[in-house]
Amino acid sequence: MSQTDFSTLKLHPALLKNLTSLGYQSMTPIQARSLPHILNGKDVIAQGQTGSGKTAAFGLGLLEKLEVKRFRIQSLILCPTRELADQVAKEIRKLGRSIHNIKVLTLCGGMPFGPQVGSLEHGAHVIVGTPGRIEDHLGKGTLKLDNVNLLILDEADRMLEMGFQSALDAIIDQIPAQRQTLMFSATFPNQIKSVAKRIMQQPVMVEVASMHDNSTIAQHLFKAKDNAHRLTVVRLLLQHYRPESAVVFCNTKIETQEIADALSDYGFSAMALHGDLEQRDRDQTLVQFVNKSISVLVATDVAARGLDIESLDAVINYQIARDIEVHVHRIGRTGRAGRKGFACTIYTDKENFKLSKLEDYLGQTIAAEPLPSINLLDKAVYQPPMVTLQIDGGKKQKVRPGDILGALTGKDGIAGKQVGKIQIFSNKSYVAVSRDVAQYALRKIADGQLKGRSFRVRKI
Repeated sequence: MSQTDFSTLKLHPALLKNLTSLGYQSMTPIQARSLPHILNGKDVIAQGQTGSGKTAAFGLGLLEKLEVKRFRIQSLILCPTRELADQVAKEIRKLGRSIHNIKVLTLCGGMPFGPQVGSLEHGAHVIVGTPGRIEDHLGKGTLKLDNVNLLILDEADRMLEMGFQSALDAIIDQIPAQRQTLMFSATFPNQIKSVAKRIMQQPVMVEVASMHDNSTIAQHLFKAKDNAHRLTVVRLLLQHYRPESAVVFCNTKIETQEIADALSDYGFSAMALHGDLEQRDRDQTLVQFVNKSISVLVATDVAARGLDIESLDAVINYQIARDIEVHVHRIGRTGRAGRKGFACTIYTDKENFKLSKLEDYLGQTIAAEPLPSINLLDKAVYQPPMVTLQIDGGKKQKVRPGDILGALTGKDGIAGKQVGKIQIFSNKSYVAVSRDVAQYALRKIADGQLKGRSFRVRKI
């Protein structure tokens, strides 16, 4: 018998029999590594992407722990979108179909509130929902979590990315401290680590190594004929690699603005980030870059210091940094959060001494590569996948991420997967939506209501 067979686990015979009938025999890597700890009652942080089998991992742990005769809400699963919550609820019902009378209830934004209240009055064992709507029910007293002994955060990184931090805090405050907590996340930025530290007890970390190669940053060196030629090289590299998010590092503020303006003139989605920007402009630039509405950020090292950008596809060094350690730090900004990244450096003959210094520092020789075909400049410039909508209402108007998500994905709305990062400021909110539905999403918010009132909205 293989060590990855479900039958090696201490699962209820009815659950094992049902798994066989569903054709589940061998565990996926994330199931094999996390399920023994979950079944032992440990808190677990597991890195798992869509398709890794994570729902079955926490679903089986939940079903094994459940006391059907105790008709109370015992498990709460939080998901970033309605689509994922529906998918998770469906999977749990399927995994638990051999156990009679299990009631799984879905509570999500964008759906009528009244019928959910009615369903809650009839009781449930398991609640699957989005943070905004769960928080709404708690606030109105229609949901009680006093008996929850298992809390699951699915796609935790996406929930934080969508701005649900405060909702999560409010919900977790209502759950008994004596509980088991499971966190599943595709990436582990610092924000996730700090949340885990606060809400979990000695968690076991499960990472499926085959999913990512964390250390790979491909370095590419390209020679420009002279300073004037550097911009052409940047354009060629962008058109060749087409990164969704790239930072072009320059050594001076003036150069940063000039390069960003020039790239914009050529049709690229590019903006500058430097010390002379007003805070409001800096915030808006970063909002658009982080949510993938701008593909290229042209920045100085000082302006980029402290930026928490977890999924940077590429770094392009417009020239080698004056300080070699700074140069190496630039390169290290890509390939984070378990993604492969690449760094391109442009140099001229005048920088050969800097190149020698860099090679000595890295202990390796870096050979210049041929430039991509000049014909790439004749092709249409690629565009970022998202568009940012600015809503003239924020924290002071009590606008929350769940309100925006519900307004966009409610009746005749767009799909949850077409909604990206949501960021709430004092008097403004920003939401990223897929480029192909941007106009429809704009009308959906402009013609609808948030918090029972209308807000002005525009594309930026």
